[in-house]
Amino acid sequence: MLPSLFVAHGAPILAIEDNDYTQFLEQIGRKYPKAKAIVVFSAHWESRTQKVSKVDEFETIYDFGGFPEELYRIKYPARGDHSITKEIEKCFLSRNIPYELDTKRGLDHGAWVILKLMYPNADIPVISMSVDTNLTPMEQYEIGKSLLDLRKQDVLIVASGGLVHNLGAVRMGSDDGTIDQWACEFDTWLEHQITTWEVETLFNYHSLAPNAELAVPPYGREHFIPLFYAMGAADDEQSATLLHRSYRYGNLSHSVWQFGDKK
Repeated sequence: MLPSLFVAHGAPILAIEDNDYTQFLEQIGRKYPKAKAIVVFSAHWESRTQKVSKVDEFETIYDFGGFPEELYRIKYPARGDHSITKEIEKCFLSRNIPYELDTKRGLDHGAWVILKLMYPNADIPVISMSVDTNLTPMEQYEIGKSLLDLRKQDVLIVASGGLVHNLGAVRMGSDDGTIDQWACEFDTWLEHQITTWEVETLFNYHSLAPNAELAVPPYGREHFIPLFYAMGAADDEQSATLLHRSYRYGNLSHSVWQFGDKK
């Protein structure tokens, strides 16, 4: 059975960089057996009702600006899988989770940047999913939990975001390896809660975690909450492994968490 993953997508420029993190993502794509499909929750697709893609082939969305022209020439023409979309519909219906199908939207950079690195051939079907910051963490967790049986069908569930993601605090012009203490303190607290599966504490991270207001500002919650979707999808096992953590630009975290054990 495949695990679920939380994968930080960092800055879009990762797609054309060669560094420790991009090399790690390339390796992790070979770590697991080839998935039947990938369900990806992206921080860059927000909606008040859960969206589920139902497309034949995705367009590549360039939802960013000011980067090298090379980045805008990248295509990730993943196809969809209507049978997996139907399975997701069944999961949501059985738990009375409201949803809507989306037949037009392409893959935003929160999805395609990491998928391009992990699975460069775009030969695994993808089902794209939205996130909703207006839900409670428990509700986000429950949406992920409703999909856990998909993992038994060799479907890889990936949640893409960033656990320390404050664009007002990053120093894009400085990438000398210096890490802000506040970011480390937040991530250390988070690691303990995740590895011990203290979900009630995690659900109240905004009031309990050190430096939460810096690590997860109100305008950046959409990058943090994919964590809850990914953890919910492994509620049957409740095991967590930190596979990678590094930082760029002073405090932008590149974390990859595996939830559930590969069997």
